[in-house]
Amino acid sequence: MMRLKEKYQKEIVPQLMKEFGCRSNMAVPRIDKIVLNTGFGRQVVGKTGEEQKKIQEAVINDLTLIAGQRAVLTRAKKAIASFKTRKGMPIGACVTLRGQKMYDFLERLIHMALPRSRDFQGIESQAVDGQGNLTLAIKEHIAFPEISPEKTKMLFSFEVTIVTTAKDRGKGLKLLKSLGLPIK
Repeated sequence: MMRLKEKYQKEIVPQLMKEFGCRSNMAVPRIDKIVLNTGFGRQVVGKTGEEQKKIQEAVINDLTLIAGQRAVLTRAKKAIASFKTRKGMPIGACVTLRGQKMYDFLERLIHMALPRSRDFQGIESQAVDGQGNLTLAIKEHIAFPEISPEKTKMLFSFEVTIVTTAKDRGKGLKLLKSLGLPIK
């Protein structure tokens, strides 16, 4: 079985060069990075400081397992009274993947996590923005094979953003479809 990066370099780049009329393979759109992002939100509201820390650690550890790279704690930039946040308060976690880890994650997402997620019928084409970037939500993190549902105390959802170098929506959509993402 050909790996996703090899498939991109050997099959997809020549096909897209022909289709878009590019002279150089560097002009062909490619995936720049993948960002995984989650917020603690409702899980930590009304909990003591000790309980909040345990929840934050559990989410960071699970996100680290999924990504294969350490997740970073994100903090509030300013205080918002209606959300009960103060400046510097931990509000989420995120991971930015590049290079080989990015392709490995994308392969697991396409072949294992999306088919395992409940009621999945494909990604809406509206999920691709004007610059050709795709953002999708994973409702349950246990869809990934690295996470054992028996050991997980709580479920959380997170957002996956696939950032491409495409200049417009059409080229980004074509790249993502040719990589094997199930876009309607």
